[in-house]
Formats: sequence, structure tokens, C-alpha cells
Amino acid sequence: MNSPIAVIGGTGRVGRLITERLLDRGEAVRVVGRSVERGRDLPEPAQFFLGDVREPETLRIPLRGCSAIVYTVEPGTDPDGPDSPESTLHTGVRNALTAAFGGTVLPQFVLVSQRYVTRRDHPMNAYGRMLDWRLAGEDAVRLSGLPYTVVRPSWLTDLDGDSRITLEQGDRRDGYVSRQDVAEACVQALYCPSARGVTFEMRSEPGSGPTDWEPLFARLRTDEPALDAGARQLLDPVPDRAIA
Repeated sequence: MNSPIAVIGGTGRVGRLITERLLDRGEAVRVVGRSVERGRDLPEPAQFFLGDVREPETLRIPLRGCSAIVYTVEPGTDPDGPDSPESTLHTGVRNALTAAFGGTVLPQFVLVSQRYVTRRDHPMNAYGRMLDWRLAGEDAVRLSGLPYTVVRPSWLTDLDGDSRITLEQGDRRDGYVSRQDVAEACVQALYCPSARGVTFEMRSEPGSGPTDWEPLFARLRTDEPALDAGARQLLDPVPDRAIA
């Protein structure tokens, strides 16, 4: 791409893998994170920017002029803590989207979300309403007007062997997926036109990995246009689905 790509949360386990893959492609990468110490050992020539998604003013400079943004921030589980799912998965996403509109070019936005977000009764939602706030963050991306892709991984593993990748929609199944494969899906989404405007779940199975991701994305349905009700939820600081 002609302009830098920002990886928000790029010092985390998935974010670092995304950063490495983008560097391998010769991209200029800006890693946005809260820890200077963790930013010191990033692979060169990635640039580290100290930024906090909860503080929108810290995102303006690192996101300025970027052609794409990958958001892969992991939340805490305390509903009232500084890293609460609300602050990192919803407010933080909205802050990043606002900063993304600060330049002359609208960047592509890839959001790493999670399978199960539409299943409110799933046990994971007991941790600070994590699933509710992830879904609210997804809605913000879909309503933003930016070209986007929403990636919903299954349970994450650290396996790095070759895997057959399944992309699916409807949030009905279960499964596992390696962080390596999630990182690859995020990077491929930046280069495959058919990945734009879609939300999908992914899982890994034994077998050979894809050599061409475009056909995988092309089989997916594009998201329905956002409804007025969804727009009202975006403007509401506490979406209805996140209220007890």
C-alpha cells in the first residue's frame, strides 16, 4: 500500500503476528500500544506509537495518513476496571474510528472480534458483558462508512502448523483457530477486494492452508445495510443490548 498501516494492539500476541506479516510484504507499519517496554522489541522497521484507545487524542497522530487500520485490542474482564470490555471493545473502537476520519483518505478498517458475540447467554458474556460490547464495537465499524472487515475467531490456539481454514457466517458453530491463521486472515483481508463489507467467523482444521484467500472471501455474504435502529444504538453511549 502507498501509506502506512496501523496495528492497534500490535504488541499483543495476534497483533505482533499481523505486524510481522505486513513487514514481510514490505509495508510501513505503525504499531499503537500502551506499553513502551513491549514496543521496544518490535521487529524492525515497525514504528511504535504510544497510544491508548481510551484516550482519543493519543490516536490522532499515529492514525493520520494511514491507508488501513487493524484493531486487535484484548480487554480485561472486570466490568468496572480501566480495561473493561466497554472501554476497550466499544469506546476504544469508536475512538479509533473517529481518529480514522482525520486524514484526506478513508482507511480500510479490520476489526478482530470474536465468535459467540450474538449469543448473549454464552458463559463468556459473564465477564464484563464482553460479548455485548464486542458486538457493539462491530456495529460501530459497520455503521462507520469506512471499508471494513470484521473477523470473528473461534477459541485461539498457538499452533503454527499448516491448517485448512473454514470461513463461515451466522455465528452458530464452535471450534478452534490458531493465532497465526487469524493474523493471516486480517492481512489477507487488506488485499482481497471480496473481503470488504463482510463479517465472518473462522476456524482451523487439519489439512492444507489456502494458497488464495480471494475465493474464500468471495463465498461470504456481504453485510446488510445498517438500519436506523442500529445508528441510534451507535449514538447511545450504552447500547440497549448491553443493559441488564
